[in-house]
Amino acid sequence: MDTGILILRLLVGLLVAGHGVQKISSHLGGRGLDGGTEEFRADGFRGGALTALAAGGGQIGSGLLLAAGLLTPLAATGAIGVMTVALTVKWRHGLWVQNDGYEYPLVLIGTAAALAATGPGAWSLDAAIGLAPYPQWWAALVLVAGLGSGLLTRLVLHRPAAPAIADR
Repeated sequence: MDTGILILRLLVGLLVAGHGVQKISSHLGGRGLDGGTEEFRADGFRGGALTALAAGGGQIGSGLLLAAGLLTPLAATGAIGVMTVALTVKWRHGLWVQNDGYEYPLVLIGTAAALAATGPGAWSLDAAIGLAPYPQWWAALVLVAGLGSGLLTRLVLHRPAAPAIADR
């Protein structure tokens, strides 16, 4: 079981972190901070470069913590939060990724929640320094805090769409 949890942590954590790197740099196929800023503006978010830096930094930090199995509840909360924002952006396209839907963010949210519920496993920094296992109630708290922070971010930073010219 610990091997499976390690593989899952590494896969999801490094993918989330890599996605953050793309938001703020030209590494891993990213378009740099200007590209990340442009992406957020195109999706209707305020804040410009600060929003891109916060999102990218949140993804990098939570992804690396998740991969290492360090402060797993905090890492899972961060991953769930940033992926909840991504899910809200893609919601209008439906579920499936081939239509630019929210399938991928939903999988990452579910995986981070599952890792919060199972714990980071024996091969983790949490276990090595005696933080794991976490109480089971942490999983519910992680899910609520992650979803809540993502929805609050959307509410605070997203601008309503401008009415179409025909509606004016």
